[in-house]
Amino acid sequence: MSIQENIMALRRRIDQAARATGRTGADITLVGASKMNDAAACQEAIAAGIDVLGENRVQEMTEKLAQNAYDGAPLHFIGHLQRNKVKQVVGKVALIQSVGSVELLQEIEKVAAKLEIQQDILLEVNIGGEEAKSGFSPDALFDAAAFAGELPHIRVRGMMCIPPVEQVKDGNVPYFQKLQSLYVDINKNLYDNKLEYISMGMSGDFESAIRCGSNMIRVGTAIFGARNYTK
Repeated sequence: MSIQENIMALRRRIDQAARATGRTGADITLVGASKMNDAAACQEAIAAGIDVLGENRVQEMTEKLAQNAYDGAPLHFIGHLQRNKVKQVVGKVALIQSVGSVELLQEIEKVAAKLEIQQDILLEVNIGGEEAKSGFSPDALFDAAAFAGELPHIRVRGMMCIPPVEQVKDGNVPYFQKLQSLYVDINKNLYDNKLEYISMGMSGDFESAIRCGSNMIRVGTAIFGARNYTK
């Protein structure tokens, strides 16, 4: 199937999952995770109506920006961001989804201040408590959100998580429910209900994520096909 056909099929599944929660597919932002896909594939996804493109790697993002790969759609950074690469991302993307440490918040604030801009971000939560993954622990999230809310050159728009690899169907539901609960609490008590995005769900579990309240999903292989890691 083509990228266009894949996106059309995804839209139908997204709409069905959203309707189970009293919403429609129009309420869900579809982020095409375009890692390891070239500028032509990105442009094909944009032509097919993708809402957003998301990149995981700074070098790849920089190369594709130079090729005008993302013209016509917002760009998000969705991968692990090292502090020494913040300068290459701040001001280049509409949203950094993967801000998971106080040190990274401070670096983004510093770079954004120099550029005299306000950078939109999501707070990444290590919802499964996995050592190999970045993100704020659920216990530390409230304090991190309070700190981030005081930074003048950062605007927190919501939260994001990457749960553990699902072992059984709907196995990530408890993690999605936990993030939704944290989101509601922090949105109400710190942000006057002005947060907008809860980004959770990928190719294998986005329907259960939507049913748990997600309004932004990050989908790669279901749009672009399987990645070739042998290259």
